[in-house]
Amino acid sequence: MEKLCAGPRVTKEARSKKMHQELSNMDSLPREIALDILSRLPITSLIQIKWVCRSWRSLAQDPLLATMHLSRMNDNDPGLILHCDLPLQNHLYSLHLSAPDIVTRLREPMISEFAIVGSCNGLLCLWHSLYKDKCYIYNPFTRDFKELPRPEQFQTQTRVAMGFGFHPGTKEYKVVRIVYYRNEDEASSFQVRRYLPESNVQVLTLGSGRSTWRSKGKTCYQILGSGRPYQSNVLLNGRLHWLTCRHRHQSLRLLVSFDLADEQFQEVPNPDGMFGRRCSHLAILRGYLSAIVQGFRRLSIWVMKEYGVKESWVKEFNIGDHLPRHMDLNQEQFIYIPEYPINCSQARVLCLLKNGEILLEYKRRSLFSCDLKSGAFKELVGGGLPESFSTIVHIGSLKLIN
Repeated sequence: MEKLCAGPRVTKEARSKKMHQELSNMDSLPREIALDILSRLPITSLIQIKWVCRSWRSLAQDPLLATMHLSRMNDNDPGLILHCDLPLQNHLYSLHLSAPDIVTRLREPMISEFAIVGSCNGLLCLWHSLYKDKCYIYNPFTRDFKELPRPEQFQTQTRVAMGFGFHPGTKEYKVVRIVYYRNEDEASSFQVRRYLPESNVQVLTLGSGRSTWRSKGKTCYQILGSGRPYQSNVLLNGRLHWLTCRHRHQSLRLLVSFDLADEQFQEVPNPDGMFGRRCSHLAILRGYLSAIVQGFRRLSIWVMKEYGVKESWVKEFNIGDHLPRHMDLNQEQFIYIPEYPINCSQARVLCLLKNGEILLEYKRRSLFSCDLKSGAFKELVGGGLPESFSTIVHIGSLKLIN
């Protein structure tokens, strides 16, 4: 049998010569064009190019590249950070929706147990689950890491709500910490239980000469705490948004915002009776503030079309009577089995994809997309996911912590 010709063998010297030629071509380009080309690469590739040569390392460290890359990524489907909160040691994983079958383990900072307060412009704010006064800023791709100063503590502290965000007007990153505590001066334990806890709002500005926690006084709102990060807060236009707790003095949940510029709370109007007791969490969909109202057999998504205008709330999406339970392995889409409904209250809306589908996390162990036209579900990731996780929508960036 005649052998097929495999062609000339590429030697190590030839490969090296070709690589040097490509580097030379890149170096000959104007810096602005080179940065524009590199800004189109995924974050994992950008992290690696700084090891190629000195000139590429200089490009990778240019602040303009970080800005250009982040701007491009905002126009695409976001990435996801999966937080696996195992006892004694937490893990982080990443996946990008352009390649959902690839789940990558990230290197965590030297913190045993933590909660993720929020994600903003490629930075994560982490809160130590054991030492409640420790807070960190972390870029999971560049591994840039900073421990923040410790805030004032309260001996009778009952819970903490936190938020992390950036204001486009002031160009400042801020961490907000709301501490609820019992007043030690109360006359008796009966009085302590009778009244709502005291509160203290603390704010820290990153990247300034005054990187210390500042007290903003009390708040009258009982905000959901950061023990459940996915219910903690969402950021829109420089404002952090929370849902309030239900208690005997306030049976319905409120939607409140905290402006990172003037550092003031404000109640956000919502349709009468919309939130009630079933509004479980918030999301940002297509740049609009959205509220998810859950029932056992249905999940409704309300969208605020004009920020701050009560009448602009519309019920824009309804997600089926049942979530999928079984999947035909020979088909792309899930098969509905109505006689075995899944509790919709265990589903969480993450984001709206560019193709118009809704991305959902279910029971902290699976990811689905829902086609709103056909009502069909399909699994986003076939394998490689940790056994249990919470999902954070995250855009990877080269952003450094000042």
